[in-house]
This record gives sequence, structure tokens and C-alpha cells, in this order.
Amino acid sequence: MNRARLRDLGIKIGSYPVGNNNAITDVPGILVGQVTVIRDEPAVTRTGVTVIVPRDGAIGKNHAFAGFHRYNGCGEMTGIHWLEETGLLSSVIAFSNTFSVGMVRDALSEFSFKHLDHYGPFILPVSAETYDGWLNDLSGPGLMKDHVFQALETAKSGPVDEGNVGGGTGMICYGFKGGIGTSSRIIQTDTGTYTLGVLVQANHGDRSQLRVDGIPVGIEIGENVIPIPGKDPPQLSSILIAIATDAPLLSDHCRRLAQRAVNGLARTGGFGLNMSGDLILAFATGNNLPLESKGVIPLSGMLPHNQMDPFFEAVVEAVEESILNAIIAAETLTGAWGHIAYEIPLDLLVKIVKGVRN
Repeated sequence: MNRARLRDLGIKIGSYPVGNNNAITDVPGILVGQVTVIRDEPAVTRTGVTVIVPRDGAIGKNHAFAGFHRYNGCGEMTGIHWLEETGLLSSVIAFSNTFSVGMVRDALSEFSFKHLDHYGPFILPVSAETYDGWLNDLSGPGLMKDHVFQALETAKSGPVDEGNVGGGTGMICYGFKGGIGTSSRIIQTDTGTYTLGVLVQANHGDRSQLRVDGIPVGIEIGENVIPIPGKDPPQLSSILIAIATDAPLLSDHCRRLAQRAVNGLARTGGFGLNMSGDLILAFATGNNLPLESKGVIPLSGMLPHNQMDPFFEAVVEAVEESILNAIIAAETLTGAWGHIAYEIPLDLLVKIVKGVRN
């Protein structure tokens, strides 16, 4: 369960309405599965995996237009060369930790061969990572293949747990405990009404830069108030961002959407440190692209580029809110070697924001 979400505190980001769950799962057909691995023997393990499953699992046989943006490249996301070559997403997306990214990729491949009704015989899975080695002892037996299978098998629609869960279990954000966060927006255009959803794995940022709806909260809640984890984690700061929409976007639209996500990151205070892996993937399920089609694939439509501005605004709002949800939902966690990442104090956060707003 989430400790809280941003809107529970009376803080609202932007002007676009949110979906029923204010989560990436508000986009029809998007499922999320998460497995959290917490144990102290034989090594202190604080890690997990989060999977995003498009098209109710049928993404392997009904691809989706997609685009990718690398804001800073000290990170890994597999399958991206092929995604950029074709403009298509053809696999589940998995977020985990740096030392598990290869194993997770292999597990996604193995899972696909066990479910050929949803996948073809060829797959280049999308597996991405951020570094959790300050709270998680990477020398021990951490995330396993069976954990990935479990996340895939239990993926569901509806509310999404945030904070210390799944791939976000061992993550630190702006010097507070971070992790998984999500949000959504409903967009009205001349073409129709669409949903856009975002999910982030937030493990980035310098405390002094943190902004909440433009307010410099990180300066107010300094190290003298809440201790900042050791000086190494901020230098190893990264964020993964997945964007989904049911709008009829093509690959170029998706790439443009992924680029705008950086503005949402910047609004919270992130600016892409040298040792940061800031990787963003956007995909759209508004057109069906069946793998087994033998002829020309008819598209249901293409959103005109002159109607993209609301999507650009919505993705900025949803990324900003997702990052803040990740921090607000997260709880203080003690990890390997006695390292502690502290939760952001919600009462103080609300006091600061209300003090400025009033």
C-alpha cells in the first residue's frame, strides 16, 4: 500500500484531469506487475522488478508504435536499437537494477517462448535499470528469474503500488527514499478523447534541487532536518520513464512525446548529471499492428502533429506528478551495511507548500 500520494496531501499538479487510478494502468490494456525482494540472509537484499505489459500481454503479436529518448546515457535499456530502427515496441517493458538487467532480459525472452500465443519466435526484450547498490548488496543472490516470471504472471490493471516496491525498492530520489511512481492524464482533442499514463523508477537528483509544484522544498528540508544518504548515491542517479497512450500516434509522435518528458523531470529539479542514466520510452496503442499480417496494415488513424501540444503538456504534468508520487509513497528503508534512506516528512512538506501558497 502507498504511504500517501501527492493529491492526498492536497497538492495538485497541472490542469489536465487524471484517470480513475491516476496511473499508467488507466490506459486501456496496460497491466503492471511488481515483485519486491526483501531479505537479510545470505546477503541484505533490497531490490525487485516492475513490468509494464501493453495490450493485455499480446504486445509480442500486436506491436505498438514507439519512440525513445536518451537524456543522459549512463544506463542501460535493452532492445532499443531495434525499437528505433522499426519504430515499434514488440515486448513487455521491465525495470530492475543495474546488475540484474541482463538476467531480466533473458527471463523476458524465456517467458515469451512459453507463451507463443502472445509472442512470435523472435524477441528483443526491453529491460532497463537504475542502480540500487547503496541499499542492496549486489554481491548476494538478489533478483531471480522466478521473480520476473511472478511479476509477469501477476500483472494487472487498476491501482499501482508506489514507492519501495518492485524495481524501485532500493532506489533513492533527491536524497529521500524514492522508487516507483505513476500518474495519468485525460486529453481532449478535436480527434477524440485519449488517456496518457506515465510510470517512473526514480533514483535521481540532488536534495537542494527538489521542487514540488515549483516550490524549493529540498532547500527547506535540508540535511540538518533529514539526513542525506552517503555522498556516493547522488552521483549514481538515474531515472527510467515509460509513457503509454491509447491515442493513434506513430513512432515520430512517440519520440517527440518522450523528449518532452524531460521537462517534467526538470520541473522536479532533475537536470541530467554526468553519471545519470535518464532513459525514456513512449508507446501508443491507438493502432493495431499484427505481426502475422501478410499485406498492407490499415491504420485506424494518425493524430495530426498540430494536435500534439496537449499531449506535450500532459506528459510534462504526468512525469512531474509520477516522480513526486514515488517520493511521497516511499518509506524509510534500512539496507545493506546499515545504510538508511529516509522518507520525506509529509507534514513538513505540506506545511512548506501551504506556507508559500498562502
